Formats: sequence, structure tokens, C-alpha cells
Amino acid sequence: MNSGFLDKLIERIGRVRPEDVQGYLLRLADEKGFLETIFNAIHEGVIVTDTKGRINYLNRAACEIFGLERENCMGQPFSERLRGIEWEKLVEAQKVVSRDMEVFYPQHRFLNFYVVPLSLDAPAKKRSKTVVQEMVGYAVILRDITETRRSTEETIQSEKLTALTLLAAGVAHEIGNPLNSLHIHLQLMDRKLRKLPETQRQELQKALDVASEEITRLDSIVQQFLGAIRPARIEARLENLNVLVAESVAFLQPEIDDRNILVEQELRDGLPLLELDRNQIKQAIYNVIKNAFQAMKTGGILRIRTDLDDHWVWASFADSGGGISSENMSKIFEPYFTTKAGGSGLGLLIVRRIIREHGGEIDLSSDPGKGLTLTIRLPHHNQRARLLEAGTR
Repeated sequence: MNSGFLDKLIERIGRVRPEDVQGYLLRLADEKGFLETIFNAIHEGVIVTDTKGRINYLNRAACEIFGLERENCMGQPFSERLRGIEWEKLVEAQKVVSRDMEVFYPQHRFLNFYVVPLSLDAPAKKRSKTVVQEMVGYAVILRDITETRRSTEETIQSEKLTALTLLAAGVAHEIGNPLNSLHIHLQLMDRKLRKLPETQRQELQKALDVASEEITRLDSIVQQFLGAIRPARIEARLENLNVLVAESVAFLQPEIDDRNILVEQELRDGLPLLELDRNQIKQAIYNVIKNAFQAMKTGGILRIRTDLDDHWVWASFADSGGGISSENMSKIFEPYFTTKAGGSGLGLLIVRRIIREHGGEIDLSSDPGKGLTLTIRLPHHNQRARLLEAGTR
């Protein structure tokens, strides 16, 4: 609002005719409405407080970012409406402060914000020409940097996978070949053991069995490691996602029964055929389901649903396990990260690699203490391009 106009109005208030008051008030309302429209049109969030940190104004973007209602915020302390922000520490220096923050509700996102002290010119004394700066409040400017941060994280992940790929060549040669040799020699030892007397054979057989199991376990770890990072050639054919889901559940039925888990399937009829490598997609589905089983341990419900929209055919897997905390959500696809005892931390990394190689995406949502939902999205086979949502980069 034009402060010069207000100053002139105050100076002349004693000489203003009553019939002119309405005109001045209308002009003030017009200017306020115009500025309100501008601030609500911008994508950055804007919050204005008084010197004590009470909210005097916030625009529409700020309300959407934090899930607030403007009417309930006016006059309220900033620190109460945005718990977790130590307002006093931010403004104690009374200078511009720039920080990043993570917001968990209503959407998980990252923001850059800066706090700017607001001052107005004021005369030092009556009839004095000296002008001083009088503090009147603070402005908080909020900018969404979620996509930028995600892009940076994806670049870091890509660099990690490149390093792991180089390491994989050495692992395959330095560990794989000795494991094969050990396995062959254990087979030779087993044949010779069969010729020994029963009493001698039993004691040595136990040690041989332990050695054989450990070699098998090491070989499995190497194969998982290579499978997680090594690009695999896709042999795509037209497949029905419902069929692959049903076959995967049927394959894991003995484990489902053993763990006393209820699997509910809601598979959408009439899904279009997709260009998929059935073995790789089934491997991805196995890993997702087994990850859900481990989260639920014994008992629980796994709800599997398939559906489609204009761009994707998707399958969601919702378990009733403990979910995952917001702190661990960003780490879930990192190599060797796991929250489960005995987990390799490679299962979901393999899932993401397979789905991305098919042009798909993975979505995660979690309610800590109640469960995790993982959704696999695969593009329609006849779709070669798609428009991104506004603001997506």
C-alpha cells in the first residue's frame, strides 16, 4: 500500500469532507485488493509478522505449503503455527537469515526460506529532519526446492551406482571364481566321505554341510549385488500385469501360509497389455511382496490392487507392518540400507532398477506404525510420450 498516500490522508484528515471519506476508503480497499491479488498469484509463500512474531499476513501459497487456514493464523505466533521452527533464534540477529527446511505435512517437501526484517522511515523527534529506521516486523519468503533436491539426490545415486558397477566387475572375478572352486572341492570331499564308516562320516558331514551352506550364501550375496546394479537386457513382450501378479502370489503361497498372512487381491479387469520382460517384472514383484512379508513378520494383511489411468497401469502393495519413518523414507533405495535384521538392503534397489528400465516409476507412502504402500507404475505400451504436469522439471 502506498505509504505516501496514507501520510497525506492523515495530514488532511481534519479538512476532509465527510462525503469524501467514502472515496478515500474505496481507494484504500482497491489498493489492498490489488496487492492481495498479486501476492496470491505468486508461487512463493509469503508470511508477514509483527516484531513479536505474530502473523499479520500470509498468502495462498504459504497456506497450501503448510496446510494452514488463513483465518486461524492471523494474530497467532509464528512458532505455534509452525512447530519445529525456533523463531526467536531466527530473528535474534535482526538481519536477513536464509535456511532450508523439511516439511512433513500436508506433503513431504523441502523449502528454502529467508527471513527479512522490515523497517520504515520515522522522524527521530518532533519537528526534526533526522530520519531513523523503525523496526515494524518481518517478512518470511518460502521457495519450494523439492524437485531441485530430488534431482541432486538422483545425481548422487547415479554416481554411487556407477562406482558400484565398476566394483562389480572385480567382485565377480575375485569372489565368484574362488567360490566355484570351493564348491567343486566340497563335492569331491562329499564323495569321499560316503566311503568312510558311519561314525566318522557323521561328524565330518556336519562340518561339510555348514561349509556348503556358507558358500551358497556367499554366492547368493554376490548374485544379488550384481543383479542390483548390473544393467540387464530387457526381452519385452506383450504381457498382462494381472497375470504376473497372480503368478507371483501363487509362487509365494507356501511362504504366505507359513507366515499366516492374508493376501487380498483386487485386480482391475480389462487392463491393456504392456511391453514387459515377464521374468524381470516377476522378480520385482517377488521382492516387493517379500519385503512386505518381512515388515509384517507373522500375521498381517497384504492388499494388492491393480488399476490404470490415462498414462499408467499400476499395481499397489499395501502391508500392515510397522511402516517406515520420515527420516528413513529418503534412504530406502540406497544400497545396503535396511531396517530389518538380516536384510541385504538390495531388494528394493533391484525393484527400482527393473521398473526404471521399463520406463516406469515407483511411489512410496507410509504411515509409521500402520504400514507401507509401494506402487509400481508402468507406461501404456502404445504411449511414446507424455506431457508433464505443470511445474514439473
